[in-house]
Amino acid sequence: MPAAAPASAPVQKTILRALAGETLATPPIWMMRQAGRYLPEYRATRAQAGDFLSLCYNPELAAEVTLQPIRRYGFDAAILFADILLVPQALGADLWFVTGEGPRLSTISDQSGFDALKPASAIHDTLSPIYETVKILSRELPAETTLIGFAGAPWTVATYMIAGRGTPDQGPAHAMREGAPEAFDALIARITEATIDYLSMQIEAGAEVVKIFDSWAGSLKGDAFRRYALEPAREITAALKARHPGIPVIAFPREAGEGYIGFGRATGADCVAIDNSVSPEWAAEHVQKDGCVQGNLASSHMVTGGQALVDDTQRVVRAFHKGPHIFNLGHGITPDADPENVALMIETVRNFRD
Repeated sequence: MPAAAPASAPVQKTILRALAGETLATPPIWMMRQAGRYLPEYRATRAQAGDFLSLCYNPELAAEVTLQPIRRYGFDAAILFADILLVPQALGADLWFVTGEGPRLSTISDQSGFDALKPASAIHDTLSPIYETVKILSRELPAETTLIGFAGAPWTVATYMIAGRGTPDQGPAHAMREGAPEAFDALIARITEATIDYLSMQIEAGAEVVKIFDSWAGSLKGDAFRRYALEPAREITAALKARHPGIPVIAFPREAGEGYIGFGRATGADCVAIDNSVSPEWAAEHVQKDGCVQGNLASSHMVTGGQALVDDTQRVVRAFHKGPHIFNLGHGITPDADPENVALMIETVRNFRD
C-alpha cells in the first residue's frame, strides 16, 4: 500500500498545471466576471457597499464577492474583484460610474492632458486597498483554488482615458494615436509602467497568476497591433517574470483574429485567452500549439442555456483536449445570465468524456 502524502505536501492546483503546459483529462475552469451582477449574493453585497467603486475599495467586501462564486460553484480559480479603470484613477484621472451606462473618466487628448497625470510610482496610495483584498483572499481561498490578479492592457486602458468612456470603435484613441503620436506613446508608456508596478504588488500580496485584459485589441490592425497590443504585453510580461520568476501570465488580446497566432510566443505569456469570434478548432490548430489556451464558450449560453449550452461546451472541451487548456467563456458573463446555466456548464465540463 503506498504511503500517504505528508500533510505538508503542496496542493497541485489544476490551473497552475495547465499554465505549466500539462494536458489534463478534465480542464480546470473559471469564468470571466464570475463575481458579478448575475448573482443575487453579489447584488446584496454591492448594495451594502453603496456603489461600485466603494465595493472595489473595500477589501473585506471585495474579498467577499470574489469568494461568492467559489462557494457556490467550486471554480478552480478566483479572480480578484476590482476594475481595470482603477489604474487611471490612481494616475490622477477622475472616475465615476453612471448607473445603467458604465464608467466615465476625465479625458486626455494632447500633451497637456498627459502632463497632468501622476507618475507611475504614485499609484500605490490609491490602490493599497486592492492589495489588501489580495492578502485576504490568499488567506481565505480553499487550498486547491488559484488566485488570479489582473489589470487592463495599456491600449484598452488608454481608450477609456482618451474618450472618457467606452466607445464602439475606439475612435478617439485612434485619432490621438494618429494626430498626437508623441503624447499617445507617452500615455501608453505611463500606463505600461503603472501596470507593471500594480501587478507586481498584487503578486507580492499573494496573486499566483496575473491576467492582462486587452478588451479592445481587435481594433488595432497591422503594425499598430504589434506596437500597442503585442509589445506592451511583452514588456509587462518580461518585467513581471524578471521580478517574480515563475509567475504565470495570461494574455487576452480580445478579437485579435489572426493576431492570436504566435501571440504567446512573442510576448512570453504562458497562456493566450481567446474570445468566441474564432472557433475552438481553429484555435487548437493555430494557437494551442504554442502552449496553454483559455476559452472560449460564448457568454450568451449563460443566458439561453439548454442543449445548445451542453453541445457547445462539449465542443470546446473536445477541441482542446489534446493540449493544455483552461475552460472559460470567450468574454465576461453578463448580468442577465441564469446562475443555473453556469452550474450546467461546469457539470458538463467536469463530466465530459470523449
